[in-house]
Amino acid sequence: MKISIQKSDLKENLYSFLRKCGYVPFYDSYIKVLASSGYPRFHLYIDEKENQYIFNLHLDQKKPSYGKETAHSGEYEGKVVEEEGEKIIDLL
Repeated sequence: MKISIQKSDLKENLYSFLRKCGYVPFYDSYIKVLASSGYPRFHLYIDEKENQYIFNLHLDQKKPSYGKETAHSGEYEGKVVEEEGEKIIDLL
């Protein structure tokens, strides 16, 4: 799910806003862990444009499994992802 946010709509810096939303830095992205095992978790990548941030949100259901085959259990749409997107927008 992609969410566009105008930079001028933020009343604080991006990091503080994401902390308020429950997200913490994770390499070059942010995560919001939903269980003590680390999964499921919301995973958020941010693309910065001139006047806006574009959040790319998905739900990781389980740890990725790599090897001979690549598998990623991310959900990029659906009710749970849409509800989380709405929560982020509401906190603006």
